[in-house]
Amino acid sequence: AMASAQLSPDATRLNDVKVIFSQQPKVSSRSHFGCRIVQAGDGSLFLTLGDRYSRMNDAQTLDNHHGKVVRVKATGGAHPDNPFVGRAGALPEIWSFGHRNVQGAALAPDGRLWTSEHGPQGGDEINRPEAGKNYGWPVITFGENYGGGTIGDGITSKPGLEQPLHQWTPSMAPSGLTFVTSDRYGPAWKGSLLAGSLKFRYLSRLVIEGDRVVREEKLLPNLNQRVRDVRQGPDGFIYLLTDDRNGQLLRLLPGR
Repeated sequence: AMASAQLSPDATRLNDVKVIFSQQPKVSSRSHFGCRIVQAGDGSLFLTLGDRYSRMNDAQTLDNHHGKVVRVKATGGAHPDNPFVGRAGALPEIWSFGHRNVQGAALAPDGRLWTSEHGPQGGDEINRPEAGKNYGWPVITFGENYGGGTIGDGITSKPGLEQPLHQWTPSMAPSGLTFVTSDRYGPAWKGSLLAGSLKFRYLSRLVIEGDRVVREEKLLPNLNQRVRDVRQGPDGFIYLLTDDRNGQLLRLLPGR
């Protein structure tokens, strides 16, 4: 679910808390929540929703929110321009479908949504979800079942299903996503896409040319902490949040 609230003037409590979206149907699961929130330029909200692990086939049907990216108004309710509004048997909040477990989401400088998504054993993805499009899970994937064995059709592409802009095999477990738009780190970094790695514990810098990921640079290889989130602050610096027994909030300073 997603809720809105008003922060009190003294920043000690949340007032007027109200749920503006609730996933349907509810599933008892401790896995694949997704749950990244991105606010678009018009004030609407994108929310990523995982397939809850046990319901992966739901990602291919439109009568549920599992394995979807949804878009709602800031006050709640489906955005009127969503692709499936008015379509029988489809939930109006759905923006895109065929996702597994999106744990990173960010707006590019041009305002378009980009996401990072966990594959199974292999096949982690970078996507740019577009309205009404199907991103393939679990019909196509570059990964395989844990312990081996094919998933879905056992293929990596199929007509009508979108291909990732980038994929990692073996999986690096991407989490957190942000674009570098500041001048703090010089022209080489500006426009880069940063993604944290939970599994291999580094920060990935992806070089983007148009709609393609052309190169990856692995940063902080000796960090030895799971990178849960990465954001660019209002000061233009990059901040990392690590997911560890002694987790840290880190600020990334430019080299000399």
